[in-house]
Amino acid sequence: MASTKDTVNNEQADVYRPTLPTSLNSEATLSVPSVIPPEHDHRTLVLCFDGTGDQFDADNSNIVQLVSLLKKNDRNKQMVYYQSGIGTYTSSKAVAPWWSAFQKTLDEMVAWNLDSHVMGGYEFLMQNYIEGDKICIFGFSRGAYTARSLAGMLHKIGLLPADNLQQIPFAYKMYTRVDHIGWEQSNGFKKAFCSDVTIDFLGVWDTVDSVGIFPKRLPFTTSNGIVRVFRHAISLDERRSKFKTNLWNRPTDQEAQLGVQASSSQLAQPCMSPTTSLNEKEPSTPISPSLHSPSEKRSNTRSVRGGSEKSGGFRINEIRIGGSTHDKKLDTMEAMYSASARKKLEVPTDIEEVWFAGCHCDVGGGSVSNKTRHSLARIPLRWMVRECFKANTGIMFDSEGLREIGLDPATLYPFVTPRPRPHKIKPEHKVQKPPEVPIPVRLHATLSKKRPAGIHAHHAVHSSPFLGSEEAEELNDALSPAYDQLKLKKGWCILEILPLQLRYQRGNNEWVTRFGSNLARPRFIPKQITHGVKVHRSVKMRMDAEYEDERKKGKRYKPKAHLRVEPIWID
Repeated sequence: MASTKDTVNNEQADVYRPTLPTSLNSEATLSVPSVIPPEHDHRTLVLCFDGTGDQFDADNSNIVQLVSLLKKNDRNKQMVYYQSGIGTYTSSKAVAPWWSAFQKTLDEMVAWNLDSHVMGGYEFLMQNYIEGDKICIFGFSRGAYTARSLAGMLHKIGLLPADNLQQIPFAYKMYTRVDHIGWEQSNGFKKAFCSDVTIDFLGVWDTVDSVGIFPKRLPFTTSNGIVRVFRHAISLDERRSKFKTNLWNRPTDQEAQLGVQASSSQLAQPCMSPTTSLNEKEPSTPISPSLHSPSEKRSNTRSVRGGSEKSGGFRINEIRIGGSTHDKKLDTMEAMYSASARKKLEVPTDIEEVWFAGCHCDVGGGSVSNKTRHSLARIPLRWMVRECFKANTGIMFDSEGLREIGLDPATLYPFVTPRPRPHKIKPEHKVQKPPEVPIPVRLHATLSKKRPAGIHAHHAVHSSPFLGSEEAEELNDALSPAYDQLKLKKGWCILEILPLQLRYQRGNNEWVTRFGSNLARPRFIPKQITHGVKVHRSVKMRMDAEYEDERKKGKRYKPKAHLRVEPIWID
């Protein structure tokens, strides 16, 4: 198991060794402080952006669950900002009720009011940030894209001093401009009015690539030099066309070289034509009809870590092109602009993107009632919380809340200890089918309608409903039902025949764009041969179990996304 991460501090290495499962109600577990870590040498500003249409309700997302775990009663140590999902509200301008309803619907479909969501988070930081604070941002679905857009705005524009409310719309407009004048003006605006800030941790669940009627990528949403740690939990089984995943990417070799050598004077030069190579001595590489880099095409089958891959591509009804003019210009200017950020951080962003079983809401939460004890979404929630501790963010969590989601606080504080081996799958362990009528079995829901203040208030002290170990919780969660919206809500199928654009990065870091109907095809996992693919160990547990559904008798779970190499299993 690949459980030890580079983010674990050196002083923790001597205690990061195999351990045995511990009960979540053991004496060691219950002896930890009520808040962990109880102290740290800085204040943390935590911003949480919920998914499309998500807010506090009867089937909360992992964003709401995360907020419920955080210490919120001492603004001198930690401040928490929560924003309900895209499609739940519109801008604050006075409008007719019918127009407000129309805006909400449009916002939920294509993130029409993305600007309001990003500027809301920016205003919170502007009004509260003081030098020395750590900024941590989380998001799910289009809320994840909002989180990454906010991080991009902070990189390109910087952070305004407090009380400059009238300047925020102007700053956002400059952030979204990607022409030569826009980049030059944003650079000057940043120097004149703003301060540089860094983002300590950016954690997102299943970022989707559907923003805007005619979607265009905003600056620094696919890579960002001011982010210290980036963590991304991604769905293996989502198939909807409007929910294509938006992965973190690296600059091409040419962009990286340009970025290292770039200076503010270069930003004042006209942006080169998108059809011009960054190196004028070498012609632009023609677009290959293959999905793979040239190194991936040398043979029909290659073995990586014991796995094999057969060459092949997407199905019919598609056209591959070399990327839009907008994207090429944006890539070039981002590389130029990122040089100063890389020098400031001194180390590259610590990136980890891990794939999990289930569809979109099975990863980000919201597919089951709050009263349901076990669900697939609890696994990526626990993983994200553990990564916060591994990265030494200093985010303060409620210990009792951690027990409620199946985490042992004693394994997180004062040191992060490695995961014990997972439980073995036995013949009696079956992958469950969705219940026809949800059965409330969780004794103490993390949040409930009877406790509407739960998202803002500390947890009441009560005995944990979980009597087993985290590994026992993981086993039950890994075998929980998956909820495929294409099967549950047939209206989504209409969008599967519409032509769409998808942009992805090859193994050699070059960009390719394809255009065509999705037809409910699975997600494509790029760069598997050259970089491998990280998959959570709970996926292996699910793959080893048979379905309980009689219609699938004898069959086992197989991820919808094609795993072409042996995965790197992550704890």
